[in-house]
Amino acid sequence: MRRIKEDAQNAGRNSEGNAMSEREGLEKELRNLTFSAGQLKLDLHDLAEDLPLDWERIPEVAQRTHTAYARIAELRELIAALPD
Repeated sequence: MRRIKEDAQNAGRNSEGNAMSEREGLEKELRNLTFSAGQLKLDLHDLAEDLPLDWERIPEVAQRTHTAYARIAELRELIAALPD
């Protein structure tokens, strides 16, 4: 429980302990989400390779993958719109 409180207190801070800029926060979210989306893409590919096994999971994994890539596109647009 203590660790969760510390993480919450440190959220939005960079390695020097300073408040992160909006750009830094969005870029960090983008990096993390890009990694997760890559794994989802692999999961979807694995499901397709193993058909007809686990075919029931395809809609759920596809939706999560779609949601992740939609957010990635949104984050890229937000970052591009920020002043330098």
